[in-house]
Amino acid sequence: MAAPTTSSSPASAVAAGPARSYALPMAAMTSLFFLFGAVTNFNDVLMPYLKDVCKLTDLQSSGVQFAFFGAYFLMSLPAGYLLKRLGYQRGIVVGLLVMAAGALLFVPAANTRTFGMFLLGLSVLGAGVTLLQVAANPYVSVLGPANRAASRVSIVGVANNIGGTLSPLLGGMILFGGSLALKARLASLPDAQRLAEEASLVKTPYVGLAIFLAVLAGVFSLLRLPEIEGMQADDEDNAEALASSRGRLSALDFPHLRLGVLAIFLYVGVEVGLGSFLIRYGEAQGIAQLSGFTQALVRGLNVATNAIAILFGQLPAPIDTSAGFTKAVGAVLVASYWFGSLVGRVVGIPLLARVNDRKALVAVCAAAVVFVLASIASPGEAALWFVVLCGLMNSIMWPVIFPLAIKGLGPFTKQGSSYLIMAIVGGAIVPLLMGSVATYGGGLRAAFVLPALCYAYLLYYALRGYRVR
Repeated sequence: MAAPTTSSSPASAVAAGPARSYALPMAAMTSLFFLFGAVTNFNDVLMPYLKDVCKLTDLQSSGVQFAFFGAYFLMSLPAGYLLKRLGYQRGIVVGLLVMAAGALLFVPAANTRTFGMFLLGLSVLGAGVTLLQVAANPYVSVLGPANRAASRVSIVGVANNIGGTLSPLLGGMILFGGSLALKARLASLPDAQRLAEEASLVKTPYVGLAIFLAVLAGVFSLLRLPEIEGMQADDEDNAEALASSRGRLSALDFPHLRLGVLAIFLYVGVEVGLGSFLIRYGEAQGIAQLSGFTQALVRGLNVATNAIAILFGQLPAPIDTSAGFTKAVGAVLVASYWFGSLVGRVVGIPLLARVNDRKALVAVCAAAVVFVLASIASPGEAALWFVVLCGLMNSIMWPVIFPLAIKGLGPFTKQGSSYLIMAIVGGAIVPLLMGSVATYGGGLRAAFVLPALCYAYLLYYALRGYRVR
């Protein structure tokens, strides 16, 4: 999922002082958003991995996303309180250390193959990410001239998408690929011992993540970041906003905001749900033979990931594309899904300055409904590529829905924004509902009816629900 990056207009005020270069602090912030994307989307390969290692149902495995995104809902308000006490810079350091603690919990979880411990680690990771999100977004706006704030938001957004595209590829290599020697050894072990060995595969990436987070926390503790003195009010369309707020006691008194909160909830939910279940959906298709295009794509990306494996002293195993669909092939499709979001952001966001953004939202939502329905109706590999195309459609939904939802809120704008951020909890709920349908309601193909319904609601919001009343 793309990190929710927003900029204040005008930008947040910073302490007065001589002109200085913000290149190093901006590079550090960009690394944070890369990290957000990488950690979040690694869950898409972690979910089917834990399903096998811990012997789970589809419903139980969806607890991976529930634990991670549930932290957004639980930590949104406490994060704001902590930042008031600690300050933004120390808040970033604390957030990184909290994430490091969550990553280290994967060691005892893997040693005992205890799913509950994995979920605890994911919850702590999600709590740290939430604190970082709340702290980092204001800094993106103030690290440089105010008239370039939108450009900085775009830069960190692209970094987030790049991290989210690369992590499923690397995750697939680590969890489903492995070295030739390792695969041969695991195949010869009894089932219980094999599962224990496979569970230990997750320790290396998360211990490495914990070390990197601790080092990054040290870097941020030494950086000289500007002090944020306060947030200036947004005066755009001020007369209209104040007029529309008369007689309102809360942001929730605005119908278009209430509908917008549900839109963000469903958008995040469907984006996470499709990525999370794509590998399992592929396994359910029973694909014995991949198309030439998919085989070429998998082999090409496999060369890149194998080069990284060699750097770490491993003899990588090529993905066997002749065996049809496997989890390793699925990880490549998951990366392709998130790559579509990256391409859409890079190409689509600039286009929004030239076209009506709401009409663009109508177009992508309608296309997403068609793609999901076509996937449900299609056999084999075609069903998977229709889902991958939804990643491209998702790319502009957040940057269009969010402004539409807070338009005309006037003095309730900040409150409305908080409700929209809390709606990210949709990433916890929608995958859970999909897992429930897959387990008890007719299988994975039936579960993909839910994303179609989510996109149908987003289409309604783009057509009528956005209107300020």
